[in-house]
Amino acid sequence: MSADAPEQYLDRPEQAPAVDPSITPSAPRTQRPGVFAGQTRRTGGRRSADNPHVDVARKPKHRRTSTEPRRRELLQALGIFQRATPDQLWKLTRPDNQHDKLTRDNLLDLEDHHLVRIESVQEDQRQVWVLTKRGHSEAKKLLEPKGIRVSVLRKQEHDPDTGQLLGTGYDDHAAAVTSTAAELHRAGIGHRLGFQTEIGHRLGNGFVQRADLVVRAPEAGVPVLLLEVDRRTEDTHELVAKLRRYWEWGRLLPKDAAKSMVDLVRSRPDAIEHVDHDKRLWRRFYPPTGREGLVPLAFVFADTTETKVANTVAVLEEDGRRYWAPRRYDSLYAKAVTALDYRQAVPVVITTLEQLQEHGADAAVWRRLGRTTEQTLTDALDNPDGDALYRAQQARAEAQDKQRRAAEREAQRPACSRCGRKFSDERWEEITVHRTAVRAGDRSVCGPCPADDVARQEAAAEAARQEAAVPPEPEDAHEPGRGRGWFRRRT
Repeated sequence: MSADAPEQYLDRPEQAPAVDPSITPSAPRTQRPGVFAGQTRRTGGRRSADNPHVDVARKPKHRRTSTEPRRRELLQALGIFQRATPDQLWKLTRPDNQHDKLTRDNLLDLEDHHLVRIESVQEDQRQVWVLTKRGHSEAKKLLEPKGIRVSVLRKQEHDPDTGQLLGTGYDDHAAAVTSTAAELHRAGIGHRLGFQTEIGHRLGNGFVQRADLVVRAPEAGVPVLLLEVDRRTEDTHELVAKLRRYWEWGRLLPKDAAKSMVDLVRSRPDAIEHVDHDKRLWRRFYPPTGREGLVPLAFVFADTTETKVANTVAVLEEDGRRYWAPRRYDSLYAKAVTALDYRQAVPVVITTLEQLQEHGADAAVWRRLGRTTEQTLTDALDNPDGDALYRAQQARAEAQDKQRRAAEREAQRPACSRCGRKFSDERWEEITVHRTAVRAGDRSVCGPCPADDVARQEAAAEAARQEAAVPPEPEDAHEPGRGRGWFRRRT
């Protein structure tokens, strides 16, 4: 500041640089004379906001452009998953965008309209967004007409003593479930409206097995998939118990099933295996899977190590073999049929959240229990050694068996002892089942040879009959011309 500067400038402190470059420039601002430090010159008169006792509605601090489709998408996603970060919402709504900046801008716009709020900020500076009461009502209008269950509203409650906001802890398990759905949607496996969380499956004893996530993606070849997300906080044997419960639920009959069928299954539990899947309870809730077996199940492991995952999978394969493993077909051609019967098994696939995030859910990151290599999701759920192979092998074995039996029968076909020709099927049947009276001596000859014998015999008999029909001449018959010599007319 120069020595001849006005006196009122000497006491003004230097302005600090701005922290947020998107709001104000980092260079210090110069105040005009007559304005206190830290204030900007007013260009208009007094405003009502100058009085702290006047209640003025908060106006948006920023202008944002939030189209109706984007607003609807974010409300739907938060209505289904209850809480989510901008990164998760980006993948659940507009995964084609290069980053989540537009999603964050839209969230701020919804916040200005009191539809969403920030519940907490994590240590890594991730913001966790939830619906407000008003936003929850809007989400209901968007989801309930489509038959989609809306998650419970996260109420904003404060500690009565400290005033601290309660219930802001972010459940890592819920975050892993939302991230799994986001990666599936990003890969084109399922739509946000095709996801449902915490869906209950009631067993016969009243126990309810809740699936962390249910995916419906028929356009991706996955009509239905149940997912269990595990951060290795559960005992491995509890995962086996979950697999058993899903297997048991897939074998239940509906309440309105025929009494005869219910009594049969109650007396013989294995009789359920002969009941078509369309008549079971699970078909009332889910569409056909398009493959053999019960509803497929996926275990997604998160925040764990490869060693722990490998150990867990080994226990699942060993202790849960009865529930996921196929059986051999009960076929007459056991040696020729190598196909496996998956009709009573639960298809189980496994992966990790880290693999989904690194390679994508549409990559070969899924492994089917009982197999050693990783495949895409549809390839892992398919059964190339199942029903299609069984039908082909069964048909081929039947054709080969038919040819073999025909060759053996042809080798046993008798030949005529007279002309050497093979017996016809009719002639062979005559001498085998005695359909007609055949003389013992004629069993070694074919059909044409006895016919010739009969024709000759009939011809001889006819000749004999004709010969017997001519009358014999008298023994004292006179020679012609001499009979009238004894008697002469007298004249």
